[in-house]
Amino acid sequence: MISKNTLINLAELEELVEKSLDKTTLAPSHFDYYRGGAADELTMKRNCQAFAEISIWPRMLVDISKRDMSLSLAGQEIDMPIVIAPTAFQALAHSQGELATAAAAKKLNTIMTLSTLSNHDIEEVAKAGNHLWYQLYVYKDRAITKDLVARAEANNYKALVVTVDSPVLGRRERDIRNHFTLPPGLRAANLEKFALGNIKNNKNDSNNNNQDSDLASYIASLYDTSLTWKDLEWIISLTKLPVLVKGVLRGDDAIKAVAAGAKGIIVSNHGGRQLDTTISTIEALPGIIAAIEKANSSNSNTLVEVLLDGGIRRGTDILKALAMGAKAVMIGRPVLWGLALSGQSGVEAVLNLLKSEFDLAMALSGCGNLAAITSDLISREK
Repeated sequence: MISKNTLINLAELEELVEKSLDKTTLAPSHFDYYRGGAADELTMKRNCQAFAEISIWPRMLVDISKRDMSLSLAGQEIDMPIVIAPTAFQALAHSQGELATAAAAKKLNTIMTLSTLSNHDIEEVAKAGNHLWYQLYVYKDRAITKDLVARAEANNYKALVVTVDSPVLGRRERDIRNHFTLPPGLRAANLEKFALGNIKNNKNDSNNNNQDSDLASYIASLYDTSLTWKDLEWIISLTKLPVLVKGVLRGDDAIKAVAAGAKGIIVSNHGGRQLDTTISTIEALPGIIAAIEKANSSNSNTLVEVLLDGGIRRGTDILKALAMGAKAVMIGRPVLWGLALSGQSGVEAVLNLLKSEFDLAMALSGCGNLAAITSDLISREK
């Protein structure tokens, strides 16, 4: 239904999905699950709006006849600073789900991050992808965490992404209203060996009292709410893979993550899906960068990379994030929209569009490579 030749921008893409639900495998309640945020969804909206308040000051008469956006990220050579964020239950959008997304990332030589709550398991996705990271939620039963880490390592995943902003699920009112659950036949595939693959339908459960979605009830029963920085040290001790910490918005938390052994920080508010009215990610980025620069300068053996997700919808957004110090950005919802409409080719179209827009932003800003994207290119509007 879409291709790189027909896709104009990502805002229109989401609208197209909404108008075309009957031509996709997405039920309206599952579309709401993907697009929704917490409470009044102010943070979700703010993630996008905050980019518009940053102005670009382009350089002129720079030779941009040759442009290069390739980079090394967590030790992997990729073709662009655009990587795929972890998003759960992708088979709601398309039967191939995470397999299609991994294949698209492989074709464009970038990174795909597999969610713990994926419909296709670690082993299946490893066969479809190349540069793969694995996102980890931490369960009360530590044997589950050990198993997931070991499986990721054994299947050639290149990094672990530990999500720290979800000890409980945010209040997602769309999901409460829709009694969100997985349809028959779909499971949390990575957890089936622990008999935890089923996200139980609690719609008629008298104890649920219609106050939670099935996913919120599932997480409340299984996730470890006692998790601390000491536990992050334990997770890092389980693997030789670099560990990135996702969900950090404060500089002091970034310092704690580095002290625990993290090799990367992902500035994220979970797409505005956890605590509403938190700061947008692009507004939080300068404080994180300042903290990480201090940590990097004080320890020559430590080089911590910073990524950002939340609200990336234009190539100019990527330019702004990199000018403020991020090494790369992650995208989530747009990948799901491409996946819903056209499977692997839809994801490729989304990645190609952002790559093309970013290349244009580089050219018109006088940047021939990523090193030329410096802080003097931008300013925040008053």
